[in-house]
Amino acid sequence: MSRRLLSLGFCLFAILAQALLAGTRIKDFASIEGVRDNQLIGYGIVVGLNQTGDRRQTVFSTQTLTNLLQQMGVQVSPASIRVNNTASVMVTATLPPFAQPGTKLDITVAAIGDAANLQGGLLLLTNLRSADGQPYAVGQGAVVTGGFVAGGGGTKQTTNHPTVGRVPNGATVERAPPSVAPKTEIKLQLHRSDFSSANRVTEAINKKFGGEPVAVSENSGLVRVKIPAAFIANPVSFIAQLETIQVDTDAISKVVINERTGTIIMGKQVKVSPVAIMHGNLSIQIETTMEVSQPAPFSQGQTQVVPQTGVGVKEEKARNLMLKDGATVEELVKGLSSIGSTARDIIAILQSLQAAGALEAEIEVI
Repeated sequence: MSRRLLSLGFCLFAILAQALLAGTRIKDFASIEGVRDNQLIGYGIVVGLNQTGDRRQTVFSTQTLTNLLQQMGVQVSPASIRVNNTASVMVTATLPPFAQPGTKLDITVAAIGDAANLQGGLLLLTNLRSADGQPYAVGQGAVVTGGFVAGGGGTKQTTNHPTVGRVPNGATVERAPPSVAPKTEIKLQLHRSDFSSANRVTEAINKKFGGEPVAVSENSGLVRVKIPAAFIANPVSFIAQLETIQVDTDAISKVVINERTGTIIMGKQVKVSPVAIMHGNLSIQIETTMEVSQPAPFSQGQTQVVPQTGVGVKEEKARNLMLKDGATVEELVKGLSSIGSTARDIIAILQSLQAAGALEAEIEVI
């Protein structure tokens, strides 16, 4: 059994090493300028609720229902309408690039009044507009909520958020988004700006297509790629080959610390200069107990409560750790764990190392 586990471990290590050597596809850390999503938003109304809709004080729900009925030829006074089964909602969706008319989109519905539950509701026809104010899609359909409300009176159980729901494939694209199709050149935008990564992308592209250089790094976040003459008639094929190029990206040495949860994330490339670490623990405990003082029998004294305060001090011996030149963060973590350091201890030690100039990385506290 041990041989099998050892063999499996070597196989997994080989697969991981091969994946690391292969690098990262350009499509995973860069995007093409002009090819982007667009956010849509709209105001709508959900009907068919089971007495869990807006109340009368939500004025805009009454006005919306009145206007809707008037468009259908029904004249009714807003004062005579009850909206218990109706809820005003905001509707959002994401319009992908190059979406064609007729494409289906998922939409999210969220109550904006005092509706208690959107479960079982039906979203009526709603225009979805982009930042330019133009409608690009219309949405309608049954609302699916991921939560529910059960019980009544003084006993009620609420799970998740029943005032937010989704309508799968509930929107239909009516107008194509303003996406820019590449013609003679492509601009790659790196998701994380880095001069080394931009230079490696440029070299990898020029090596892939050969001939005269087709890629130029304009700055740390933008690589301009000229479409070769052989692909001018079919730029999609060129982009498909471009996105699959493997590149070893680079990143700055950084340590991310979340002091609220005690989480520490460190890259393996973080280096530590030769340093000696001594870390101890001092705890002070103050405890107050209340004792009752009784007077002697038949005396004129009164019973009193007397506080007794005790102070205890406990100090552990300092634990030390020596790191040699060129030590990695992996060696640092192993060393700190070997002397029994907790996550809180490691956070304090890392901050002290940076203050001493021994930690060659940027510390980011979130």
